[in-house]
This record gives sequence, C-alpha cells and structure tokens, in this order.
Amino acid sequence: MTVQGTCDPGFSQVAEEFEANLASRGEVGASVCVIVDGEVVVDLWGGEAAPGVPWQRDTIGHVWSCTKGATALCAHMLAARGELDLDAPVVRYWPEYGAQGKDATLVRHLLAHQAGLPALREPLPPGAFYDWKLMAERLAEEEPFWAPGTAHGYHALTFGYLVGEVVRRVSGRSLGTFFREEVAEPLGLEFWLGLPEEQEGRVAPTIAADPPQIPPTFYIRAFTDPASIPALLLAHEGGYMAPGESDSRQAHAAEFGAIGGITNARGLAGMYRPLSLGGGDLVSREQLQVMAFTAVAGGDTVLAVPTHFSLGFMKSVDNRYLPPADSEGALMSATAFGHAGMGGSVGFCDPAARLAFGYTMNKQGPGLGINPRGQAMVDATYRTLGYQQVRGGGLWYI
Repeated sequence: MTVQGTCDPGFSQVAEEFEANLASRGEVGASVCVIVDGEVVVDLWGGEAAPGVPWQRDTIGHVWSCTKGATALCAHMLAARGELDLDAPVVRYWPEYGAQGKDATLVRHLLAHQAGLPALREPLPPGAFYDWKLMAERLAEEEPFWAPGTAHGYHALTFGYLVGEVVRRVSGRSLGTFFREEVAEPLGLEFWLGLPEEQEGRVAPTIAADPPQIPPTFYIRAFTDPASIPALLLAHEGGYMAPGESDSRQAHAAEFGAIGGITNARGLAGMYRPLSLGGGDLVSREQLQVMAFTAVAGGDTVLAVPTHFSLGFMKSVDNRYLPPADSEGALMSATAFGHAGMGGSVGFCDPAARLAFGYTMNKQGPGLGINPRGQAMVDATYRTLGYQQVRGGGLWYI
C-alpha cells in the first residue's frame, strides 16, 4: 500500500515498521507522527480510510481511550493555574458527588482510576452516553464498588464524565469546549472532543478487531459472570458499544471524554509536544512532574492484568510474561506518559527524551494495550534515540 508523508533519514526504522504494518501485519489505514526537540521528524500516513478510499494527510479517526489523555490534560491545566486542587475532595467542586459514601473521594482518585466507579449497577437508557447531565447524575448517585483510594481499576467508560464534570464545574465550560479553546485551537490541532458536522466526511470508520482464539481475561469475565464489573461495564452503556454505533454522527458529536476523541497521529503527537518540552504554555514544570509520576501500579481490579497509571495517564507496563491473550502492555521509558486507545492507537510524551509520539489506525487489534503494530514503531523510535529495551517493568535505558 502507498505510504505518503515525510520522514527524517535518521528515523528510517520508524518508516520501515510503518510500511511493514501495512504490507504484512494486517494494517488497513494508519498514520504515525514523531516529534523530537519540538521538530516533526516523522509524519506518515498510508493505506485505506475506507474500501477504495486512500488514507489522506487530513484523514482523522476515532482514537478511543487516547481521549483520556486529553481529558486529564484539561484537569492538570486547571491545577497548574491554581483553580483545581487534585488533593481536594471531589465534593468541593461537585457537591452532589458525596452520595453513597463518596464524600471522601479525592480528585486524584478520579484521575488515578481509584474512584470505585468503573461501571453502573443498573442499565442505562438508549443514548445515555450522549446525555452529559444524565451521566453525571447517575454517577453521583452510584455507590462505589470499592472504598475510593483503596484499589485501582480501569474506568474505561466513566473516566470522562468523572474528570470532565470536575473540569466543567471549575472552568464553567463543557469539557469539549475547554479542550477546544485552551488546547486544540491554541496549538493548531485537528483534535476534537465533539466533532463538528462539517468535519464528518474526513473520518475513517473503525474496523473491529478480528475475534481472538483466546480472549483477554477481562472479556472472559465479562461473558461468563454477569454480576462482574467487566460485565456491568460492557452491558450498561446505553448501546454505545453496539456494532457501528461509535461511528454514528451522534457519537462523533458527543463530548465523550473517556473514548470519544477524533484526531490523527499528528493531532495526538501535537497535543503532547508542549509537554515533551517542559510544559509550554499548558502546564508548569512542577505540574508536569505530577503528570509523569506513577500514582498506582499493580493488579487492576477491572482489567485483571497489571496496569500503571499516573494521574490520568498510562505509564509503561511490561505484561509480556503473562499468557498471550493478556500479554499486551505499553512499553515506553520510565519517564514517559500518555494513553493508548482500544485496538492500539497511542499518544504519549517522554520529557526526558524530548519526544512526542502519535499513532492512529482504523483496523483494531484484539488486545488491551498498545497493539504490536504501534509498539513496533514505538520501539523503533526509542532505538533511533539510542535507547535499549530490557525485559521486566517495561523500562528502557540509554
């Protein structure tokens, strides 16, 4: 398949892996962008956005949980300005949230997946994820599944409403509006939490992953134990996870701060570019250290595999020692932070390496971490920068 764009000769390994993804690893259409020292060294795209439709420079797509990085950034920007205290109780900003024993929940618990609200116990009406007010009310009324702060479990679908409602209460603007006015527009990014209708024709529809022979433990629990958190998470989502629904105009237009972002690799890397250089105009260097520091690590109550998170961002985790179905992690350096999206898209920065990285695609992979296609390009980027990989902990060293 045709690959277009630019690549600095020194980063030819990244281009080679990108081409190999399209040629032999099941990639359909994708984009990758690498920024080092603030300069774009890789900006490539290729394959098909839809059958018979080439992936263009301006093609965009659904990046799923990469969106969480954008949502977390908004909270940290408010914290850096002194408007939001991450160690304060959530009820300081959202009084209704204190119901059902949640009055001691801290803002940092929301960001670190420690809030105990990864799912709702009762079904949601159709289209509930497009009704911000309804979702905020339901979460405020819900009893946590564990005492907040005592464990961590991935809040795959609720994260955006929990953190986003705090952003809304503090800033007086919806999450999507705040992100557009404070991040996307100032940085010149084509990245939306709530896609304008005039941009709809540029979106590459998502292609679901091929069913794995052995699914990850998360899905096994979801399909075999109806009372489990994974089962409730997937069942009580108002129809959003039904085939094709996430590609609907209503879904794209929604300000869905957990998994609704629309962009491409250039948009993801561009969002992390200022953070790779010390924070830029977005956050202070002190706040950047908070964003990079690992807040929780170890067994994930929801995903049933080890996960590492800072306040709102994924950290490097090496799960290659687990059975193949659960072995996907996110291999970056110890100083990197960002977020992967369902199927393998990823955006992150590494301030120590002055690196910002983005990868998006339309054909999803079946795992729970960075898809091997994306990991191959992350690996090539680090090799080019002089890093070597070591087994265990997902760490890199020079």
